[in-house]
This record gives sequence, C-alpha cells and structure tokens, in this order.
Amino acid sequence: MREFRPRGAASAGVLAGAVAVLAAANVLNNRVAPRLAPLTSVAATGALLALARRSGLSWSDLGFHRRARGLRIGGVLASAVAVVYGAGIAVPATRGFFRDERALSLSRARALEEALLQVPFGTVLLEEVGFRGVLHGLLTRSHGAGTATAVSSALFGLWHVLPAVDMMAANPALSRLAAGEAPAGETSRVVIGSVVATGFAGVFFCELRRRGGLAAPSLFHLATNSLGYLFARLVPPESGSGPGSEGGLGADRGLDRGDIRRTVS
Repeated sequence: MREFRPRGAASAGVLAGAVAVLAAANVLNNRVAPRLAPLTSVAATGALLALARRSGLSWSDLGFHRRARGLRIGGVLASAVAVVYGAGIAVPATRGFFRDERALSLSRARALEEALLQVPFGTVLLEEVGFRGVLHGLLTRSHGAGTATAVSSALFGLWHVLPAVDMMAANPALSRLAAGEAPAGETSRVVIGSVVATGFAGVFFCELRRRGGLAAPSLFHLATNSLGYLFARLVPPESGSGPGSEGGLGADRGLDRGDIRRTVS
C-alpha cells in the first residue's frame, strides 16, 4: 500500500528538487564546463519542466501564455536596451561600464557563439523557465503570487554569487560601482551588491511575466545580455591604452573562459 503524503509535503519535495537542479546547473555552467552551458541548461530546463508538470502545474501556470502580448512588451524593452546601450557608449562618463575584457578578448566567432548560442540557450532559457516559470509557478500554487515573486527573486539573486566574482576582474568600472573605491572587503561588497541588484531585477522580471508570460522577460533578458557583446566591442579604446594596460584589449587574456552572460544574466 502506497504511503500517503500531504500535498504540502509533495510540493515541498518538488520545490527542493527544482532548487537542487538549478544549483547543480549553476556550478556546472560557472565552474566546471562553461562552454557546455547550452547543453547543461537545456537538460536542466527539461528536468525542471518534467518536475513541474508531474506535480500538476499547467503550461499556463508555468508562464507559457499571453505570448502575443509578451512579444510586444519584450520587443519594446529590447529596443529600449539597444538605445540605452548606444547612449552609454557614446557618453565618455558612462563608457567604462560597457568595457568588458571578457568580450574584448574573444574572437569574432566566439563572440557570436556567446551572443547567439550561449546567452539564449545557456543563460536565458534556464533562468527564465527555472526562476520565473517553475519556481514561480510552484510557489504561487502553495504560497501565493507575492511570496512566489519574493522567494524566486531572492534565489535569482543568490544564483549570481559565482558570476559576481568573475565580474570583478572583467569589468573593474562596474565592480567599483557596486563596491566603492575602498579595497578592503571588495569581494564581499561586489558579491552582495550583485546579489541585491539581480534580486531586484528578478522582481521586475516577475512583473513582466505577470503581464506578458515568459516571453516578455525572456526577450528583455536576451537583449540585455546578447547586445552586451555587440556594444562591448563597439566601445572606443581608452586614450593611451595598449596591450596589457588596464582596460586595454590585451588585459586579462585568460578570462575568455568567462563571459558577459555570467555578469548580467
């Protein structure tokens, strides 16, 4: 005779399983095999959807609805991202925030791979389905939409601990913005700043999900990351910079294992 388990216990088990899948994918994508992130993320996304569907969530519960509206909202936001990025690299005072050595150190082919393969399938697919789809759907069913937004966004912030460490070397200007100029405790401040910022971003993405399903945050997320490669490579070189100088094309050549998708994902 099968043991009876309360629905709450079953939901908690599914939620724990989903968090475990995301945690494993995070380590694999950031530390073990970054180049295989599309394969890892597609597999993890499939596992998460299987867990959610077996638990009784519908496709609508998971955010696969309002596609036409979501595409319109996401398209407008993606266009806005392009305008903001263009203005950012045109103004000398903000140009440094777009100068990322991980993008500059890549060949054109590798940059295209990152923008067209790694970002859509290695980052956006898993993060949107995982956090705004599966986790949000599971938590909404058991605790309501408000709690779902708060918890999934907090976990989305924690997801960025490992990428924040990479950001320190690749984008010093953005790191100083997050941590300040004082060197003491810089790593902790960058990590905390990144977690808080991406947590708030998660809240915004959840609101987009509410208005336009997963299509809206996915398009915005995709534009934010993929266009980062284009605009990072369009940033004019700093005056007097050269190979090996800070911010120059030759700096930190070993960083090509990382990429922008782990900084703004």
